[in-house]
Amino acid sequence: MRKAKDIRQAVETELARDPLVDAAGITVRNLKGNVALNGTVPSYPQYLEAAEAAWRTRGVTDVRNDLEVALPPENYRDDAMLTTAANNALAASATAPEGVEATAKNGNLTLTGTVNYRRQRAAADAVISGLTGVRNIKDEIQVVFDVDPADVNRLVSKALDHHRVPSDNSHVAANITGDTVVLTGNVRTQEQRDAVVGAAWLGHGVTVVIDELEITG
Repeated sequence: MRKAKDIRQAVETELARDPLVDAAGITVRNLKGNVALNGTVPSYPQYLEAAEAAWRTRGVTDVRNDLEVALPPENYRDDAMLTTAANNALAASATAPEGVEATAKNGNLTLTGTVNYRRQRAAADAVISGLTGVRNIKDEIQVVFDVDPADVNRLVSKALDHHRVPSDNSHVAANITGDTVVLTGNVRTQEQRDAVVGAAWLGHGVTVVIDELEITG
């Protein structure tokens, strides 16, 4: 098992070499593989990418993203301007679902509306995440379909089988209550964990995925 200092330094190295992140304002803390990112970045895409970089680091078991987006003055947009830009982007997108609206407050965008599938929520997020002036996104879009346990378990099993490694004894169970999926069991790698969690999110009507998986290595 890697030491706490080694994991922290490895995350710092991964952030420093990521061309999509300005890591100068980021502080990394680590406790037994649970990594917290503190400080500031100059854009929302960098906020997202910093967490992805931390997850890529070997030995990391959880990432808490406490970064704040400190926009450069030239990227600031008032609420009315950002609201208009976000809704125009949603309307013009071929991938964003109809019936979703955005509202800005202090650079923070809130998405509301209803969709049929969880992936449609993700599509709406993706359309506006790169807009100039965005500090954060709060997704309050409602998914209207009920969750089908068989569908979720099929997706999870398929993802796990696709990412199996030699001598693999991984086992994952998807326990479903309402629109919430709780993943339990063990996987060998972070790649498997990411694949299984991502697969669970693809289930019809899933709005919450609780990851209780253990990485055995």
